[in-house]
Formats: sequence, structure tokens, C-alpha cells
Amino acid sequence: MTGSQELNPSSMAINKDDLVIPLIDFGPFFSGTPSDKHAVALSITEAFKTSGFLYLKNHGIPPSVVSRVFSSSARFFDRSQEQKDGLGWTTPQSNRGYVAIGREKLATLDETGEIESRRESAPDIKETMEIGREGVDGLPNRWPDHLDDEGKVFKEEMLTFFEMCKGLHMKLMSSIALGMNLPEHFFDEFVGDGDNTLRLLHYPPVHKDIFKKNPEQVRAGEHSDYGSVTLLFQDQHGGLQVRSPRGTFVDATPIADTIVINAGDLLARWSNDTIKSTRHRVIQPPKPEGEKEKDSSADTYPSRYSIAYFCNPNNDKLIKALPGTYGEDIHVDKKYTDVLAGDYLVQRLAETY
Repeated sequence: MTGSQELNPSSMAINKDDLVIPLIDFGPFFSGTPSDKHAVALSITEAFKTSGFLYLKNHGIPPSVVSRVFSSSARFFDRSQEQKDGLGWTTPQSNRGYVAIGREKLATLDETGEIESRRESAPDIKETMEIGREGVDGLPNRWPDHLDDEGKVFKEEMLTFFEMCKGLHMKLMSSIALGMNLPEHFFDEFVGDGDNTLRLLHYPPVHKDIFKKNPEQVRAGEHSDYGSVTLLFQDQHGGLQVRSPRGTFVDATPIADTIVINAGDLLARWSNDTIKSTRHRVIQPPKPEGEKEKDSSADTYPSRYSIAYFCNPNNDKLIKALPGTYGEDIHVDKKYTDVLAGDYLVQRLAETY
């Protein structure tokens, strides 16, 4: 690719209800000319400024690796409930371990009076495994490696995948820096520790009557993410929806060998709201094409698996509005007080559990 990479209809993954989510080729950022690299950076930053979402291809994580991680995740969730509960999540400060169905309640609403009733009436139908940076004193990951050999393999595969995602996060932040007219490595000192969370998600089979009886029931409630960016790997079933500027929810249909990437609340705050953190949710997946109501499978929605890598600044870094996002010269005030990244994330997690 040479010259500029324009956001145009041919590169769009989604264009509905004023929600535009592009499909961006990240390959030239690794190996292209300086102008190619800058064009990719501008495309990524523009996507984050408009919809807060994008699909990324040629991102450097091999499909075979992603497939193995999905398989390992499925085998983990197939373990007995007793084994999984023995690896249970404990505190927001740790944010590591297994989270059983119904414990996390993501729904966040503008009308604060409704949030508790919504959470109680329609808890999220999912179970997760949270994996943090390895080797942090006093905050051990809850590995199943003591249970059997498969648990040992699980640990090694997840540690390898964690580091791959960390590397991609660093590259993405470099692209955002270039796109915002900052030095390419501006964010390196802020994100180099890898205080991130790898989350394995399993949405178990659900009888359709649950959704018919409770119209508010979803698999994961409407929410925005907390950190800088999220890397989301989807299976083939779908169910992710993104809130459009019109207030509707638009399907973010899985595209093979891509990652859905969205900006989080802390990056929006860091950018003085130049970048958008957009609400999204997970609903029951669409009915498979050709399925008829008389089919036995029509009574139940199938399992859905996804993998989310939540990227965050280093816990000890002070987050304040980025240069160029406020000031008298652009007639924009600084909107937020400075905040320690770790304190902010713990506070947000405490509100969720």
C-alpha cells in the first residue's frame, strides 16, 4: 500500500444507523513505508474518534494460535464446577480467577435509578476466566496447573498468548500516538508493564424461553470497557452489538481472522474525549441461516465463546489529558482531573461485582 489509506465504503465492515466501523489492514504498520505506516495510524485514530470501534486484519497473531486458545478455553470451561470454583475470582485489586455465571453484572445505564433493578432482573449469562500479568507480588494468577497435565498446557498457552496480545497493544498505542501527532513511542512508558487482563468467556447454551419471558435479558449487559483498548476475538456464532449514534444496537458480525478492537473509557478520558468509548452488549446470537422453528435446535441458543484482552496503562501511571487535546489555542478545556490508572480501574471493577 502506498499513499494515504482512506476510510471509504470498500473498507467498511459496518455502515448502519450512522455507525461506521472500518476494516483496517494493520500489515503496512509492521512493514510498509513511513507514509503507509502513517496512513494506517490515521485510519485507526479516525475510527476511534468516530465510532470507537474497528476490525483489524493482518495483526500479527497467527490464526492457528487463536484457534488453539479457543480450544483450550472450551476445555477449561468443560471442567467440573468444583474445579472452576476452586480457582475463583476474589478482589478487584487482584482481578484474577474464575467468575461464575451471574456474578458479574455489566449493565450500565444513563438513568442511575434503573441500573440496580436491571442488573438484578437480568444478570449476565456468562462465565469467565480472568488472567493478569504473571509474577506480580501478592496477585497470583489462579492457574489449573496443579490439577492435571492439561492444566499445565493451559497455563503455558495462555502466558504465550498474553504476551502476543501485549505486543499488539504496544503497536496499537504507537499507531494512536502517530495519529494524534505525538511521537511514535509516546505511550511506551505508560503501557510497557503489561498490566492487562486476558479474559476467556463462555456463554453457555440458553433456552430461548429465558429471553421470551424477560425482554431485558441479554448475555452481557450494555456497557463500555474501562481501560485503553480491548482486543476481542469472536467465535463464529456472533451476538456482539454496538450502540449506534441513533441509539440502536447494530450487529458486529464476526469476520474470519480479524480482531474487533474498541477504545475504552480510560483512553477516552486520556484523550479529553477526542476518542470515543462506545457502549456495546452481547445478545442471543442470530438464528442460523436455514434453521426452521420446528427444528429441535430452535429451542436453544448454542454456546458462544470469545476472548477479550483488556489493555490498560501501567497501574502506577498518572493519566492526564494528552498534549494537543485541550488548550486556549483550540478553545477546548481540560475535562477531567488526573487519575492513577490502577486506582481508576479498581474503582470501576468494584462497581461491577
